[in-house]
Amino acid sequence: MIHSTAIVDKSAKLGANVEIGPYSIIGADVEIGDGTVIGPHVVVKGPTTLGKNNRIFQFSSVGEDCQDKKYAGEPTRLVIGDNNIIRECVTIHRGTVQDQGLTQIGDDNLLMAYVHVAHDCMVGDHVILANNTTLAGHVHVGDWAILGGFTGVHQFCHIGAHAFTAVNSVVVQDVPPYVMAQGHNAVPRTINSEGLKRRGFTSEQILNIKRAFKLLYRQGLTVAEAVSQMQELNAAELGPLIEFVQQSRRGIIR
Repeated sequence: MIHSTAIVDKSAKLGANVEIGPYSIIGADVEIGDGTVIGPHVVVKGPTTLGKNNRIFQFSSVGEDCQDKKYAGEPTRLVIGDNNIIRECVTIHRGTVQDQGLTQIGDDNLLMAYVHVAHDCMVGDHVILANNTTLAGHVHVGDWAILGGFTGVHQFCHIGAHAFTAVNSVVVQDVPPYVMAQGHNAVPRTINSEGLKRRGFTSEQILNIKRAFKLLYRQGLTVAEAVSQMQELNAAELGPLIEFVQQSRRGIIR
């Protein structure tokens, strides 16, 4: 159902059972998948692709030009997957040609009120961004990560899978997978044990992750030394952690 006060560009492609609420604007080059519900007073600007069964609440701005002074109107994109909940007043910007020209959000994510996702961000699946979380440009967030309310993430930082940040954290370096971080600037506190249990990690796997955390943060080792000893544990669940640390460009939080 499209409300009589909504404005939908003729070039927009709407799937089956899409709802567009009062006073919402769907721009050119927008594609919206089946079952997606757009609330009132929402603006979706293209080129943007929304998957199936998303719900976008009132006053959100999705697919707008980025806030990068280098942006000169290039036709960059926003791609959002399926089953996402985007709450009130969320802002999500398209990419820039300085990166891949793409901002991307996966499936089954919850973006709470007033979240901002800047240009060229890559957000995985099953991510929770709590109220007022702000991702600067080029930030990557791994699957199942949870960022507490008012978390601010510096540009180009990466947040690993299953990581967790406490409320009001300021992230200026990469947060490895499984790690709980807190503070201004954010520092590692422990591992996200409860989250790992909920996602089916075994006691042995969680123990191995705890051992890896101690190697990385509690035994005075260099990062290279910690990685070497983590490899000796020969635990598959440490593979993503080791790879993340080895590939970190900004360096991990310490």
